Amino acid sequence: MQTNCHMSVLIHEQAKKYGDREMLIYQDFSGGEWKSLSWNQVSATVKQVSNALLNMGVKPQENIGIFSQNSVQYIECDFGAWGIRAVTIPFYATSSEQQIQFIVNDAKIRYLFVGEQEQYDKARRVVSLCPMLERIIVFDPAVHISTHDPSAIYFSDFLKLGENLPRQTEVEKLWREANDDDVANILYTSGTTGDSKGVILTHGQFHAAFEANSKCVPVTENDRIMNFLPYTHIFERGWAILCLYAGARMIVNTHPQEVQQSMRSTHPTCMSAVPRFWEKVYMGVMDKIEHSSAVQRKLFKHALAVGRKHNIEYLSLGKKPPVALHLEYEMLNRTVFSLVRKELGLENAHFFPTAGATVSAHVEEFVHSIGINMIVGYGLTESLATVSCNHLGDPYTVGSVGIPIDSIDIRISDDGEILLKGPTITVGYYNRDDLTRQAFTPDGYFRTGDAGYMKGGELFLTERIKDLFKTSNGKYIAPQMIESKLLVDKYIDQIAIIADQRKFVSALIIPVYSLLEEYARANGVAFDSREQLCADPRIIDMMKERIDTLQQQLAHYEQVKRFTLLPHHLSMEKGELTNTLKIRRRVLNENYKAEIDKMYEE
Repeated sequence: MQTNCHMSVLIHEQAKKYGDREMLIYQDFSGGEWKSLSWNQVSATVKQVSNALLNMGVKPQENIGIFSQNSVQYIECDFGAWGIRAVTIPFYATSSEQQIQFIVNDAKIRYLFVGEQEQYDKARRVVSLCPMLERIIVFDPAVHISTHDPSAIYFSDFLKLGENLPRQTEVEKLWREANDDDVANILYTSGTTGDSKGVILTHGQFHAAFEANSKCVPVTENDRIMNFLPYTHIFERGWAILCLYAGARMIVNTHPQEVQQSMRSTHPTCMSAVPRFWEKVYMGVMDKIEHSSAVQRKLFKHALAVGRKHNIEYLSLGKKPPVALHLEYEMLNRTVFSLVRKELGLENAHFFPTAGATVSAHVEEFVHSIGINMIVGYGLTESLATVSCNHLGDPYTVGSVGIPIDSIDIRISDDGEILLKGPTITVGYYNRDDLTRQAFTPDGYFRTGDAGYMKGGELFLTERIKDLFKTSNGKYIAPQMIESKLLVDKYIDQIAIIADQRKFVSALIIPVYSLLEEYARANGVAFDSREQLCADPRIIDMMKERIDTLQQQLAHYEQVKRFTLLPHHLSMEKGELTNTLKIRRRVLNENYKAEIDKMYEE
C-alpha cells in the first residue's frame, strides 16, 4: 500500500514504517560487491543533507544542481534538498561543458553536486564562466580534486556540516511549510535552437502523477526495482519515486553499460527502460539462437510461435487461450522461456514499463512471447512522464501506447497534434515566458508536438510534428543546432542530421565538391567520379577528423557517429528542398532510405 505524504518527508515516513528493512542495493562508484542501506540509514543521511544545506545558506526554493550518474548520494541529495523546500536541477552525466555552463547560469546555481572524475573535471573548467557558482561537492571519494580548486569539497566533508543535526528544528518547520505549489525540479531539455529549456515540475504535479500511476502500475513493497535510466530522465525519476512510495527495494545501477550484468547479479522484478534496451535483448537472444544447433533453433522458433499465439493472439486481445495451447505454452514457459529469463537475470519478472521512443512491433511481440510483461507507455518531461500506458493484465494492442492515465484530458487538434490538460502538466518553462505561451493553446492545452489518434480507448502515435528528434535511447536531439555547428566547415555545403527513433546520430552530407576535389589532388587521392571520391576511405577519414573537432562541445549522445557523403546536391525537383532551400526531412528519409539504413547496420 502506498504511503501518502509530501516528497519532503517521504523517506522519513517510510523509515517509520519499514525501519531497518533494506531500501537501497548499490555498488560504490568503482563497482565491486553489492551493498545495501536500510530505510533508517538513508533517512538519517537525508536529514544530515538537509541540515548541511541549511548551514551552507540554502534558502527555500533555491536551485541546486546535481551532475552525476545514478548513485545513493544522488537520491540522498534530492530528498535532502526537498526537505528544506529547495529545488533540484538534474544534469545528464554526459552533458557537455557548454550545456553545464548554460544551465548553471540560467538557473543561478550556487551549489553543484558532481559524481565522478569526468563530471568534476567538466564542472571545474566552467567555474570561471559561472559567476554564481560557489561550491562543487564531489560524491565519489576517488575523484582527484585539484589543489588549485578551493571551491570543491567531498560529499563526506559536506555531510559533516549536518552532523548531529544542528538545524533539525528549522528542517521540521520547513517540512510543515512544504506545499504542492513548491517547485521540486527543473528539468532542462534540448530546444531546436540548441539552448536548453527548463521544464518546471512542482510537488503537486508529482503527487498527481503518483496518484494516477498507482492505479495502473502495480508496483508493491515486494518488488525489487532496477534503476537503469538516468535520474535526470523524467521517466526514471517519476518511476523511481513512485516505487519508493510503494516501499519497494531499489537497485541503484550507476553504470548503464553494465546493466545486464547488474540484472544477473541482483535479480530485479521490475525496471523501466527505453526500447533500445529491449532491442539489444532481442538481438542478443536471436544471435545466440542462430549459433545454436539445428535442433535447438527449431525448438526455440516453435516456442516463440506458441508464445506469440498464446500471449499476443489471445491474451493481449482479452481472449482465453484454448486448453491445449495453454498447456503447451506452460510447458515451454517452464523449459525454454524460463532459461531465457534466467540468462537475463529476470527469473522473478513482474512487469517492465517501456517508453521514451517508438517500440517496434516485432520487439514488443518478442518480449511478450517469452513471458515478460512489457508495459508500453507514452509521456513527456512536461507531463511528468506518463500520459498513457498499458495496464498489466488488461487487453492491449501491439503498436499502441496504452490507455490515458486518470486525470489526463487528451484532445487531438485539427492537424492531428496530441494536446494535453491536467494536474500533471507543467506550469511552464523556467525564465521563458515566451516559450510557455507558445507551448499552450488559448484554452490551456499543452502542445506535445506529437501527432496521434485515439482508437478503442487507446492512444496511437503517428509522427513528430516539431523538429526535435528523439533517439531510440530516449534522448532529445536538436538537428538544426547540430547542423549549424557542422556547417561552418569549409568542406560541407549541406548537411541533414538523422536521429529520430535511431540508436545514434548520423548525417547525410553534401560536400563542397570543388574543395574536396582540390584536397584529393593535393593528397594523391585518385578518382574518376564524384561517387568514387565520396566513397574513398581517405576522404572519409579526413572529414571525420574535421567533424569530430567541431562537435567536441556537444554531449556524447548528440555527436554524429556515422555519416555518408552524397555525390550530388539535394534537389527541389525531387521535393528534398523547399522554395527557400530548407530541407524536407521526411522526403530525405524516403529518398535516401538505403544510405541511411546502411549507416545503422551492426
